[in-house]
Amino acid sequence: MPLTDIFLPDEPDRHVPNEVRRFVREGDRRIAQFQITGRLPAFVPSDYLGGYRVLKALSVSGLTRGNRFVEWGSGFGVVAGLAASLDFDAHGIEAEGELVDAARQLMEDFDLEVEFAHGSFVPRGGEKRVHKAGTYSWFTTEADYAYDELGLDPDDFDVVFAYPWPDEEDVTAELFEHYAGVGAVLVTYHGGNDFRLRRKVGKKRRK
Repeated sequence: MPLTDIFLPDEPDRHVPNEVRRFVREGDRRIAQFQITGRLPAFVPSDYLGGYRVLKALSVSGLTRGNRFVEWGSGFGVVAGLAASLDFDAHGIEAEGELVDAARQLMEDFDLEVEFAHGSFVPRGGEKRVHKAGTYSWFTTEADYAYDELGLDPDDFDVVFAYPWPDEEDVTAELFEHYAGVGAVLVTYHGGNDFRLRRKVGKKRRK
């Protein structure tokens, strides 16, 4: 199989630095305010402290081929900011311009180096794979190709993070399986304490 599950230590380091907790609290505060006044019901925040612990454990595990990180559907960019705090070369891709602006402001306020692109994380040519796989509550391909703005290709990233809706989980993995580089790691959040990590170990077999 092109994707294989990988596992981090059962007892990851639980320590979270105070500056990281402050960043997460401020991200949560801004998100809560946005949810009161905003008009994007599909935006649901992740478990940020849990995500930090997973990324921290991954960063010291020796399981990644490099440190270039991207968050697919980055929202306020909190996970991408946490990756930057762990010395990943962090990027975020978000289809909603309002969220991109908010993410850039949050990073500026905390002096975190993250590059955000306004557009779709679906690579050029991937639309047919998305539509073939089914219909979705919120998944969209109707946005600019974000990789052009970043000046990078999908297979340039070593770690990809996503928080897909349940009906988007399979197509998210399919896109990663087809377009990511061999050795790249996909980290997905599935609610509660559930994070899943998979590595691409070979090229997808042509059909």
